[in-house]
Amino acid sequence: MKLISAADAERLADPRASHTNAAPPDEAAIHDAYSAAVMRAVERVSPSVALIEVEAPNESRRRGGPQHGSGSGFVFTPDGLMLTNSHVVNGAKKIHATLPDGQRFRADLVGDDPDTDLAVVRVEANELPSVTLGDSSSLRAGQLVVAIGNPYGFQYTVTAGVVSALGRSLRSRNGRLMDGIIQTDAALNPGNSGGPLVSARGEVIGVNTAMILPAQNLCFAIPIQTARRVAGLLIRDGRVRRAWLGMGCQNVPLPKRIAAALKLAAPRGVQVVSVEKGSPAEKSGVREKDILVGLDELAIGTVDDLHRELSEERISVRVTLTVVREFDKLSIEVVPVESPGRA
Repeated sequence: MKLISAADAERLADPRASHTNAAPPDEAAIHDAYSAAVMRAVERVSPSVALIEVEAPNESRRRGGPQHGSGSGFVFTPDGLMLTNSHVVNGAKKIHATLPDGQRFRADLVGDDPDTDLAVVRVEANELPSVTLGDSSSLRAGQLVVAIGNPYGFQYTVTAGVVSALGRSLRSRNGRLMDGIIQTDAALNPGNSGGPLVSARGEVIGVNTAMILPAQNLCFAIPIQTARRVAGLLIRDGRVRRAWLGMGCQNVPLPKRIAAALKLAAPRGVQVVSVEKGSPAEKSGVREKDILVGLDELAIGTVDDLHRELSEERISVRVTLTVVREFDKLSIEVVPVESPGRA
């Protein structure tokens, strides 16, 4: 048996003794790589994250609706353009944006798009701290992400997590399907809406939009590639233009024998349940109970497929609808027009 000295025994009895003469560790050195990455991302982006406060119009107050609301947004150009969620600012009578340094601005709505839950507001200012927009197409599951926002009025709150999944689909508040959504476990709460989802490099790769209650760690963000495109259209036109046929539809299955006989790609389609008077669909001879199964060379199996294809590029461009009417497959040519509203 090896004997130890009295001094060694004393140090073992009191672990603090072995550090009595040691130099204090450098504070930076004790931060692990994860903490350091989060702190760098926050330092780069947080000065650009705004508290968005809105006041509802008088009509909402008379109906007993909320008088005030709040969310998040972020500056993406030094001259005062900010991205946020459509549901944060849609229909607001007044909008104010407050930055972490205390600057508070009256904000004007440039445009919003409920179908993608994105909006652009502008404040009258120059040389504001602005974020760097990243590339959401290169994201991978498991990648570190940071969410910054104002949950429940607690300004400039930071949460961190990972990309849980990519390519999710999520319904916007008006029922349209949003594709390519980022799922993350970086905690979001009411008030985080419109804030940035940030990579470890300090680049914004998503716009936080929703969480699922009462589930835990199921949070979602709109990819920044979508936000870039929509923001450009909102700045140019104040809205996102979409094609419109003028018919109400619902998803329906088709008997397999009919699908096989008509050589359809899948035994399902979109049944026309209403046709608006004077619409392109009515003028082209589309009837109620027709089942739409194709648009040009593309198979249409759901209403979401149809919405996805009725983009700005199809406005005033002749398309061919493939419909099943009773037991026949017909081709109907129609020219979509610009959507008159946000259906």
